[in-house]
Amino acid sequence: MANSDTPTPEAPQTVRTSFGEQLNDLRVNLITLAGLTGEAVRGATQCIIDKNIGGADTIIKNDGRIDELKETTELKIYEIFATQQPMAGDLRVLITVLRILQEIQLSADLAVSIAKTARRLFPGELSPRFRRIIGLMGSQSVVQLEVAMDAFSDSNAEIAGALPDMDNVMDDLQKDLFRQIFSEPAVAGEDNPEQNLQFAVQLALLGRYYERIADHTVLMGAWTRFMITGEFPSRR
Repeated sequence: MANSDTPTPEAPQTVRTSFGEQLNDLRVNLITLAGLTGEAVRGATQCIIDKNIGGADTIIKNDGRIDELKETTELKIYEIFATQQPMAGDLRVLITVLRILQEIQLSADLAVSIAKTARRLFPGELSPRFRRIIGLMGSQSVVQLEVAMDAFSDSNAEIAGALPDMDNVMDDLQKDLFRQIFSEPAVAGEDNPEQNLQFAVQLALLGRYYERIADHTVLMGAWTRFMITGEFPSRR
């Protein structure tokens, strides 16, 4: 007769259900982080267009929330590695989440850089053409981030594979920005060569920030394809 005091091992199905819930929680955290990052990019872009220094400061301060959730999610993944035995598809999910977490955090850091640029450009008045290009670059960044997350959440390799082509749009916008920098003073109505040079440098860096966010989304898509197919992203 079995001793009633003897602990009953957890049923394999219960363990598997718990593991599935943990994986789902990781997915939710990742999508939440991407959403927060998209909001930061969108908000920082609008701060530049509206010369909103207070809003830029808020975005910079809120970056700590993204960092905290990213670190918490990483620790959960390490705990799963230490206590579970993920295999095949589950293992690819964990690796993918780790890699996309890094791309999201880097994108969030770039959103902070965009917000800081709003402070550096203040109180200069950018021309309508500059504001339009910057607005388009911000929107394109957020769109690509959303597409990358759609591909991940739906496990859709085709959507993930579309991101490199979408990235060409950002490259064209960056070229438009550079052409505009060379064609007119960076600050509308300002005839100060030194100030215009400083602003031109800030705008060139701004274009780089958006371009890098777009590049990070392409890598998110590549890791999503790895999660689905097992094919490692190309190093080219």
